[in-house]
Amino acid sequence: MTTPEHIEHRVRTSDGRVLAVAEWGDPGGIPLISIHGTPGGRIAYWVDPTIYARHGLRRLTFDRPGYGESTRNPGRMVADVVADVVAIADALGVHRFAVTGGSGGGPHALACAAMLPDRVLRCLAAVSIAPYGPDGLEHDAWLAGMADGNVVEFEAALAGEDAMRVVAERERETVLERLDSGRSDFLGDSYEMAESDKAQMAKHLTRMADHLRNCLAPGVDGWVDDNLAFTKPWGFDVSSIHVPMYISYGREDTLVPAAHGDWLVAQLPGARVVIDDGGHLGDDATVEGEMAWLAGGGDE
Repeated sequence: MTTPEHIEHRVRTSDGRVLAVAEWGDPGGIPLISIHGTPGGRIAYWVDPTIYARHGLRRLTFDRPGYGESTRNPGRMVADVVADVVAIADALGVHRFAVTGGSGGGPHALACAAMLPDRVLRCLAAVSIAPYGPDGLEHDAWLAGMADGNVVEFEAALAGEDAMRVVAERERETVLERLDSGRSDFLGDSYEMAESDKAQMAKHLTRMADHLRNCLAPGVDGWVDDNLAFTKPWGFDVSSIHVPMYISYGREDTLVPAAHGDWLVAQLPGARVVIDDGGHLGDDATVEGEMAWLAGGGDE
């Protein structure tokens, strides 16, 4: 698969960093800021790239700091994404927008919903990590059910940047080597996935390879900084969110266990909630409905 046609932007932040942004879909459509997972980047698209224009969406993706072509922002916290999103929206003439984030992008999407209530139209958080260590989801409960590889990552993040970097560099090498060999089990052997996830990884291998090669090309700074940010205070209160919310997650997820989704749902009693029996990568059949909801259709 060749990367679908899209528009590239470069946005400079007030502190002099550069954010690499990609634009997909209908240039006159409803703006949608889509925030990638961990690791991840702006070169992220559905297998049918016409989906965004069909739903009337102007979809904006960007490399979070330290990934792809975006300048690193060392020491960042989850809430710091909000200033970057505002910089992108302002530079591209966008006032109000929907926002979505999956996995490691989920907390960042939630930050926008919490801190930009006058600009965020609606927010979808899919298989999102919950904050580290709140009541009912303390250390052991927060890690429970995660694949061993994720446990190693987060224990390293809690130990500090140097320890996290060692893990990320090792896992990056594994991912890129396996992708170059055409392997769909591109995560390390300690990341045991649900059977549904294994099928999705094989089905969408070419698209995922395009995504991961782009985001990891410069190194692991983004990956390191994400995990450090997830394991310290996020800088906002999830329960303060009052924009329309959509929360989705799977009961068999071994990367972000269902307990994280359960905790988020408890903080957001008005959210639309979709729970399936699958794993981390979801079901292709739900994507059209999610895009329709983000474009303003369906129940709020």
